[in-house]
Amino acid sequence: MSLEGKVAVITGAASGIGKAIALEMARQGAAVVVNYHSDKDPGQPVVDEITGKGGKGIALQADVSKSDEVNRLVQQVVEQLGKIDVLVNNAGIEQSSPFLEKTEQEWDQVLAVDLKGPFLCAQAAARDMVRRKAPGTIINISSVHEEIAFPGYASYCAAKGGLRMLCRDMALELAPHKINVVNIAPGAIATPINKETLQDPEKMDALNKEIPLGRVGQPEEVAKLAAYLASDDAAYITGTTVVIDGGLMRQTGSL
Repeated sequence: MSLEGKVAVITGAASGIGKAIALEMARQGAAVVVNYHSDKDPGQPVVDEITGKGGKGIALQADVSKSDEVNRLVQQVVEQLGKIDVLVNNAGIEQSSPFLEKTEQEWDQVLAVDLKGPFLCAQAAARDMVRRKAPGTIINISSVHEEIAFPGYASYCAAKGGLRMLCRDMALELAPHKINVVNIAPGAIATPINKETLQDPEKMDALNKEIPLGRVGQPEEVAKLAAYLASDDAAYITGTTVVIDGGLMRQTGSL
């Protein structure tokens, strides 16, 4: 498996799963674009880690929920690196509140980043691929909650459920252009977004009991799967969700 010669754009890659994917794809030979949201260049440490190991990477800011910023991102990538071969829609947020108390603002914010963002980024990247008449891969970091209910997280579940169908529809529409579209659905992964649970022994014990393999996953495990799906070895995989959850979906109730 190799990503040599490919250019990969990973949104929300300053930390967590996105960072792990950026590092792994760079290790496999890709030139990596580390996208970050708004803070002053938080993607640069990831790029420094990549280049420090002999890889190639750049950090670019864009709010994926805004079409003008997404279009600017794609334009910058093409200008600086010449093309986009792989897009990983990883940027995402989640907010917890009871359904009866969930605000319109919270709903709109989560859907804007977690569903509208992948749509905007995929459309912009695919347009470049089609323009160049080049094959490509779009990977969406979804969640087991595209299938499993998650009380308190209605907006997050709605976004991930929508991403499931968006993946399937995009795969059919983009297949004639040799563009593959795949979702990755992680289960419980040790990332900063799960910091509160990871630091609570009681919550961790309950969570581990829900997972047949008895542990949470690591970002690097998701990253290796993403790198495989981005490689030519996975060229016959499209329009589906690949679950990486330690068996959680086969055992758990609502988490």
